[in-house]
Amino acid sequence: MGVTIIGVGNMGGAMAANLLAQGWAVQVCDMDSAKAADLEKKGALALAVPAQAAINSVAFIVCVVDTAQTDEVLFGAQGLARMLQSGHTVMLCPTISPQDVESFAARLAALGVHTVDAPMSGGPVRARDGTMSLMVACAAAVYAQQAALLQALSDKLFHISETPGDGARTKLVNNLLAGINLVGAAEVLAMAVRLGLDPGRTLDVIEQSSGQSWIGSDRMHRALAGDYAPRAHVTLLEKDTRLAVEAARAAGFEGPLGARASQVFAEAHKAGLAGLDDAAIFRYLASR
Repeated sequence: MGVTIIGVGNMGGAMAANLLAQGWAVQVCDMDSAKAADLEKKGALALAVPAQAAINSVAFIVCVVDTAQTDEVLFGAQGLARMLQSGHTVMLCPTISPQDVESFAARLAALGVHTVDAPMSGGPVRARDGTMSLMVACAAAVYAQQAALLQALSDKLFHISETPGDGARTKLVNNLLAGINLVGAAEVLAMAVRLGLDPGRTLDVIEQSSGQSWIGSDRMHRALAGDYAPRAHVTLLEKDTRLAVEAARAAGFEGPLGARASQVFAEAHKAGLAGLDDAAIFRYLASR
C-alpha cells in the first residue's frame, strides 16, 4: 500500500522509515531535499513538491511544524489541494491550534476530502519503532478505513472523538504537562547542583521515587551529559505550551503552572538557546 508523507524531519522521517521497514510504498517530500534523498536510500520515492504525490496513496500525511507550513503544504501554489480528489484522506500530525485544525478540515471537506486529526507524541525513536502515541479525531468510518495505516504507525492509538480538533486539544493538554514536567525537572537538578549535590546521583534517586517523569528522565540525562544536539528544539515546546495556554484561556481556564512553564521556554529562546534540544532548559536555569 502507498502513502505520502510531507515533511520528513525528525518525526516524519522516523514515520517514513517505520513504514518502509514494514513494506509500505512511501513517497516523501520536504523543503530540505537532503532529508528526502536520505529516505530514497531506504526505498522511498522523493517528490519535489507535494502536488506530485501519487493519486492512489492510501493517505497523505502532513508532518510539518506549524500552521503556516501546513497551509502551504495543503493549499499553496504546489500544494496537495491541486491533486486531491473526493474520497482522499489527509492526516494532520503537526501540533497546531484546534481552531486551525477545524479550519483545515472544513476547507478539505469542501473538496470531499476526509481529515484525520492525528497529533503524535513520543519522539523520533518511538516514531521509528511504531510505539509513539497517536491522538486521533475523525469520523468512525474514516478511522476504520485507515486502520491499517494507523496501526502500522503506532501501537498506542487513541480515538479521541469523531471531531477534528479534539486530537489537537488532547495534544495541547499532554504537551503542557510535558513542558511543566521538563521545567520542573530542570529546576530541581539546577537546585541540586547549587546545594552541592551530585546531579547524576540525584537524578538516580528521582527516577526511582515520586518525582519521576518520562520527559524529565529523558531530557536530564542528555543535559547532564552536555548533549544538546536537537531532537526537539526549544522552540517546539515554546510553541506548544503557548498554544496550550491560549486554548485554556479561550475556554475560561487559568492554571497556576502552565503559563509560567511556557514563559520559561520563551525566556530560554531569548537567551539564545532556541536551536538547541529542549534539554537546554537545564542549562538556562542552572545559569540563573
